[in-house]
Order: sequence, then structure tokens, then C-alpha cells
Amino acid sequence: MDHYSIFAGNCQGTLESLAMAVDALAEPLSVAAGAVTNTLLQDGKIMACGTGADAALAQLFCINMLGQFHHERPALPAMTLAADGGTLATISGLEGHREIFARQVRALGQPGDVLLCLASGTAGEALLGAVEAARERNMLVVALSNGEDDNLLAALREGDVRLAVHSPAPARALELHTVLIQNLCELVDHNLFGG
Repeated sequence: MDHYSIFAGNCQGTLESLAMAVDALAEPLSVAAGAVTNTLLQDGKIMACGTGADAALAQLFCINMLGQFHHERPALPAMTLAADGGTLATISGLEGHREIFARQVRALGQPGDVLLCLASGTAGEALLGAVEAARERNMLVVALSNGEDDNLLAALREGDVRLAVHSPAPARALELHTVLIQNLCELVDHNLFGG
């Protein structure tokens, strides 16, 4: 087995995916950064969720917001809904998997907050429930999705922001979402604190 060629092929695929995504995603990324910035300026918060590897990306976003991304700055209010295993297990056991994020959004979300949903594959019931709960709480939704998935697209409404990467391979979509998360954090920092 030639590991070099596998690695080189994966890197080439990632670079090609990134290059193809710039034109399509630059505008929605800017809109998403503006929405997050406006929410923070109005004393709102960002609630981030995803399942599987996407949960780790939601946590990365929150780490960047709460920590110091590139420069020293105040912490920015962001919380991941997938980090507390006890809460997730309890809600799932009592109310079902669809409610694991939705119940938290209903309890903690406020009008004007942003729900950041990440789905590198097909958006499952947990994310769709979270979007539904965000509607009930009058929250904006920013969705990083796989362009091959229509489930999350159908759940969004006018005014929500969708950053859709088109990749049949969830691993490539996850890589692109990581780049988008890092850039979203940088743009928000720039909007709030300058260059």
C-alpha cells in the first residue's frame, strides 16, 4: 500500500475543494460573520451544535469565541450544546434524540441569539429539532451544511444563513467546515476589534 499517494491524493482533493468553494462561500461567510457580530453587539450569544465530528467543530467554534483567537480580547459568549454527556443522555432518554439540542435551545436561547448548526453529512433529527426550537425562540440560524443534504436546507427560513459545501464525501465537507469555522471566527474578531 502506497501511503504517500493516498495522502497526496487526499491533500489534492482538499485543495481543489477549497479552491472551488471560495467564490460560492465568500458572500454567505461574510453575512454569517455580520449576523454573529450583530448578535454579540446586542448582548446575545451563539449556541453551536452538531453530532459526531461536527460536535467537535461546534466546540472548536466556542473555544475560539471564549478564548483568544489571534489576539488578546474579551471572551465572547458562545456555548456548545453537545459537550455535556450527562445532559445529552438524560434528554435523549426522557424525550428522544430529536430533543437533545432542542430542549437546551428552548431553555437557554433568547430572541436575537444565533444557533450555529454544523452538518458535514446528512442533518439528523437532533439538528432539525434544534432549528425548530430556534424558530420558537426567535433566533437566527447559521448552518454549515453539506450541499448534498436537503434536510437542513428545508428547515431554514428566509433570513437564515447557509454555508453549503458541495462534497459527496463527509470527510472533505468536514475539512471545509473547519476552514469556514476558523474564518468565521477571524471575521467576527475583525468586525469587533479591528485588524
